[in-house]
Amino acid sequence: MRVDFYLLSSDPAPAAVALLAGKVRQAGERLLVVADDLALLEETSKTLWEADPEAFLANGIAGDEHDAVQPILLSGDVDPANGAGFLLIADGVWREPGEHFKRVFYLFDQDTIAGARQTWKALQDREGLERKFWKQQDGRWVEGP
Repeated sequence: MRVDFYLLSSDPAPAAVALLAGKVRQAGERLLVVADDLALLEETSKTLWEADPEAFLANGIAGDEHDAVQPILLSGDVDPANGAGFLLIADGVWREPGEHFKRVFYLFDQDTIAGARQTWKALQDREGLERKFWKQQDGRWVEGP
């Protein structure tokens, strides 16, 4: 499994989620977006619908009979009810992904950076896990030290 750590600095979480979700969908994969804050999930859903009219990032918030068919499911739980192979943690609070996921995107900001550092260290010796760190520079995401 690969875990990508994304330090948010200029874009809010919903914008970063939309960018990453677009790439996941272009690859033909499903995505589970997780956050505890319902307002963040709702704002993210709105951003996904409006991000790029040509990309059509269809999504839904977990909790109804359509969860299984959502290409992008937004939830408070790490439960890939939509069969997602990709997990995106949008609120900076690490959750163990389990064996369901091929890749995890972990977004954090200055308010949650201490937890991200702890998670980075905790995952360093985990077998079969690759870590990458990304930061925003001049409006682009670049791999960083």
